[in-house]
Amino acid sequence: MTMLIGQLAQRTGTSERLLRYYERVGLLAPVRQANGYRDYDDAAEQRVGQIRSLLAAGLPTSLIRQVLPCALADGSLRPCPGVLDKLRAQLARLDERADELAQARHTLTRAIATAQRAG
Repeated sequence: MTMLIGQLAQRTGTSERLLRYYERVGLLAPVRQANGYRDYDDAAEQRVGQIRSLLAAGLPTSLIRQVLPCALADGSLRPCPGVLDKLRAQLARLDERADELAQARHTLTRAIATAQRAG
């Protein structure tokens, strides 16, 4: 069974505009009908779910494009050359950002406490 972009958008809760963006950056590859309409197969619904999960995990679309061929139906990843190292590097960047946010939170909490004591 195939579906048009509107049907895929409805099934995945993703806007048509975002689906077109996924196509433009190489994350989705629908077949074009003679009239120019995008035609998605059933696997596209699962693929959009994987894309959204990987985006939520903080991966940029350039890395997601490399990871998707390694994605399995259950959401896990099979080993693909070079992908594990890139995922580790992304995790390290997220850890750095988490540390920066924790420090910023601490600074803000301290500033609020100081202001409350003074007020």
